[in-house]
Parts: sequence; C-alpha cells; structure tokens
Amino acid sequence: MRNGHRLGRRFGWFWAAYGTSALGTWLAFGAFPLIAVQVLHAGPAEVAALSSAGAAVGAVVAVPLGPWMEFRRKRQVLIAMDLTRFAALLTVPAAFALGALTFLQLLLVSVVVAAADITFRAASGAYLKNLLPAEELLVANARFESTAWTITIVGPPLGGAAIGLLGPVATVLADAVSYLLSALGIRATGGHEPRPGRRETARMRAGDLLDGWRYILSDTALRPLFFNTALFNGLVMAAQPLLAVQMLGQLGFAPWQYGLAFAAPSIGGLFGSRLARPLVTRFGQHQVLVAAGSLRAVWPIGLALLGPGTGGLLLVIGVEFGLILCCGVFNPVHATYRLQRIATDRVTRTLTAWAVTTKGTTALLTALWGVLGSLFGPRTAIGLAGVFLLATPLLLRREETLPSEPKPARNRT
Repeated sequence: MRNGHRLGRRFGWFWAAYGTSALGTWLAFGAFPLIAVQVLHAGPAEVAALSSAGAAVGAVVAVPLGPWMEFRRKRQVLIAMDLTRFAALLTVPAAFALGALTFLQLLLVSVVVAAADITFRAASGAYLKNLLPAEELLVANARFESTAWTITIVGPPLGGAAIGLLGPVATVLADAVSYLLSALGIRATGGHEPRPGRRETARMRAGDLLDGWRYILSDTALRPLFFNTALFNGLVMAAQPLLAVQMLGQLGFAPWQYGLAFAAPSIGGLFGSRLARPLVTRFGQHQVLVAAGSLRAVWPIGLALLGPGTGGLLLVIGVEFGLILCCGVFNPVHATYRLQRIATDRVTRTLTAWAVTTKGTTALLTALWGVLGSLFGPRTAIGLAGVFLLATPLLLRREETLPSEPKPARNRT
C-alpha cells in the first residue's frame, strides 16, 4: 500500500463525487411519492406504480447499456450518466414552476434515473478497477461503504427538514445539483484511461445482452455469490413494507420511533466497514466473506418477535444493528472479491446483469410478500422471510477460492 492508506488525488475526487451524489439521493429520499400525493393528488395505486414500475422498467432499459459501455472509456460513461440524471431530475422543479408537472413525467424521470443508476454503478466498478491496483480495492470499497452508512444516518433527517421547510420539489432540485457536482468531481479525477479493446463485431446483437449472465453462471466462484446476494437482498427488502405496516399500524409506533429504529442502527455499518480490512488481513478474504455472509442472515428472523412499547423498539434497533454491522463487513469484501474475480473486459456487462437481477428479484419478492402479508398477516410473512434468509448461507461456497484475473473471454463471431 503506497503512502499508508492514501489512495491518491484521483481516487479522492472519485470518492468525493460518490459522497456528493449519495447525499443528494438521501436528501430527496421519498420525494417523488410525496410530490405525487401532495402536488398531483395521486392515489395509492399510482404511488405504488411510481415506486415499483419506474425501477423495474429502468432495470430493463439498463440491460443493453452494459454491453454498449464495455468498449467505451468508463470515465466518460460516468460523467454522461451523472449529467443524464441531472437533466432528468431538473425537469421536475422546472415543470412544477411552470405549472406543467404531470404524473407521467414523474414516472418517465424515475425510469431514466433508475437506468442511469444501474449503468453508473456498473461503470464505476470497472473504473475503480482501472484506477487502483487490486490490493487497494478493499480499502477503497470500505471507504465507500463507510460513506454510504454515514450519509444514511444524516441524509434522511436533513431531507425531512428540507421537505418540511421548502417542500419535496426543492429536495429533487438538490438531488439534481448533486449529480452535476458529481460529474464535475469525476471530471477532476483526470489522468489517462486506456481505451478498451475493440469488439470483433461492429454491431451489438441481441445475444450480447445476455453476456453478463452467461459470464456469471459459467464462473464457479461468482455463481453461488450471485444467487446468494440476489436472494438475500430481495428477502430483506420484501419484509420492509410489512414491518412498516406492523410498526406504524398494528403496534402504534410513532413515525419518529419508526425512523429512529432504522437510522440509529446504521452506526453498525460504520463499525463494520472499518472492521472489513483488519478481518481480511487476519482471517483471509474468503473466510470473512462466508462468515459475514452467514451471520447477516441470522438477524432478521428476530423481527417476528416484535411487540409494542420500548421493548419492541429496542428489539428492532438491536436486530437492525446486528444485520447492518454484518452487512458493513460483507459488502466491501464482496465488492472487492467480485471486482478481482471478473475479467477486466467483462466488468460492466457482468455488474449490469448483477444489478438488474437484484432489482428484479427484489421487486418480485416484494410483490409476493405483499400477498403473503395479506393472507397470513405481517408478522407471519416477516417470519417466513427470516426463515428463508437462514437458508441463504447454503449458497456460499465453503471451500477456498482465491480471486484471480480470468483470461479475457473471446467475443463470439
């Protein structure tokens, strides 16, 4: 590690850009549903469509972008995606000021932003792999993880205060500006990025859209990790709406208590991200990946025991703290392992396929668990999610598989 843990000026700008856009996202968290209800007087079905359909369609739109950006300089793609999100979000306050804002516009903007989000994340992984040597990736990912949890703690309260003072449209404007600042930060990274190798065929074919999934499923190390993370994330997120119904409805918790139950445990993410590198140094990357990935699955079933009052609130805080602590360790180790394992000429396609699958699985399981909650009640459905989560560690490989740079795969003729 050169200069201790200093990763250089270029990474510093990249890190600052990440933090700026993440803060803008959390400031505007929940702004679109609020605009739909307060400004456009939308009903429950429209709000649900805005939250789910926008992300789902955005994921579909992002599928062809993976192969497209594989053969382009990633820094240019990152700047383009930031400017795309800036321009799309800026249309909302502009239309509001002109009295021309519609629900269709909100839906279209949510699709564009969702597709750009997936594309940006995939390109950022490839850019980070080119920016830093392999031995520094874990430090970088741990810093991203720590920043994410810090902003999760401070962002929603600040956003809530801003919405209360200025309205939800103002936070959308702040989010738009954050992407412009992120684009400027990424541009400031400078340096020379080598041009990716040209593909053998000039035009992209329909079969190229599946390259990312083919690559994952053909790799014995990536395949079990892929299914584990998609299922784990989907089950955790599927239980969240039911937990909100139970806490805010049946058990009578106040909104501030509900917010506290999920904001305070985010401190665990800070601790976990700081522990990731020392643990890997002592026990090894694969051992930490399996241990943290297994331990994070143990906590959610405790939410089935949720009751009213202070005891119930402390239970949720304790369960979420344990879950987030384990995720804080797992996430940067997982991100590093994945980047080290994927061949350089396949990173964006593979990460795009990974993100699309995760979003699709989450949407599907959330809808399914909504039905289960209606049939059997929120507590039973939350418990079922916890039981299935206990099985997810079975998808992690127990034998040691050292990450290595696979040979670049040849493009099909």
